[in-house]
Amino acid sequence: MNARTEPALLSQLSNRHLDALEEETIFILREVAAAFERPALLFSGGKDSLVMLRCAEKAFGAGRLPYPLLMIDTGHNFPEVTEFRDLRASELGAKLIVRSVEDSMARGTVRLAHPGESRNVHQSVTLLEAIEEFRFDALIGGARRDEEKARAKERIFSHRDSFGQWQPKAQRPELWTLFNTRLAPGEHFRVFPISNWTELDVWQYIDRERIALPSIYYTHQRQVVERKGLLVPVTELTPPRDGEQVQTRDVRFRTVGDITCTCPVESTAATAGDIVIETLAAEVSERGATRMDDKTSEASMEKRKKDGYF
Repeated sequence: MNARTEPALLSQLSNRHLDALEEETIFILREVAAAFERPALLFSGGKDSLVMLRCAEKAFGAGRLPYPLLMIDTGHNFPEVTEFRDLRASELGAKLIVRSVEDSMARGTVRLAHPGESRNVHQSVTLLEAIEEFRFDALIGGARRDEEKARAKERIFSHRDSFGQWQPKAQRPELWTLFNTRLAPGEHFRVFPISNWTELDVWQYIDRERIALPSIYYTHQRQVVERKGLLVPVTELTPPRDGEQVQTRDVRFRTVGDITCTCPVESTAATAGDIVIETLAAEVSERGATRMDDKTSEASMEKRKKDGYF
């Protein structure tokens, strides 16, 4: 697409469906507040959690969130994102709880196979420890069904047993937005209010609502190496390997996670509107294009979710 056709296409793209998606998300956020005693909203400072936060502001009013924000920090997060997380929580006057994988390592509940191992998968242990510490009975997350096959299987109100495990064959039906929120002692729910959104919906909403995001979601120059079809950022945690050529490219991040498993994509998109246009032409899901941890096997995400992952 050339520079002349892109604005014209953007002006023709309808976003009226966003009202229905926003209404559903607000309904679910209010349902969680009404049905559970100790819920929390998982907040990483990423685009999906920022969209949920905007809907929560509309649901309850600015500065009146009925549940705290919870972040599980691997210690290997992009500084632009964690700084933005703290800034946004402060602006809202929201209580922000941060629990670290490094603390779990100090307790001996997380043991790395080697010092360079990604800590991303180990977030499950720290999350389950936080659930036990605060006795959370519902955690609100920003996962969407279009991201990955295992997430497409999951209900909006996803039941977890007393071990924090997800059983895909033992899920409760959700008919006519009637949610079964019964819990036995020690059990909890993961709730996904934007399950029915797509990546395109998220960016259209960000564009419409003028939601501020960490800078790495937009084009910037970064040193990268090509590895297994991905652009791996060159950092202290992800140095180039022998024979790899370091290049400086114009990139952005479609999704943001642990530095050791999150890759950017080549892009010159400087605004949310530019990204809407790029997303229309994308042939690979955001996780498929950017996440090294989903490349280990076809069922890698489903296995992690069964063990308590987000």
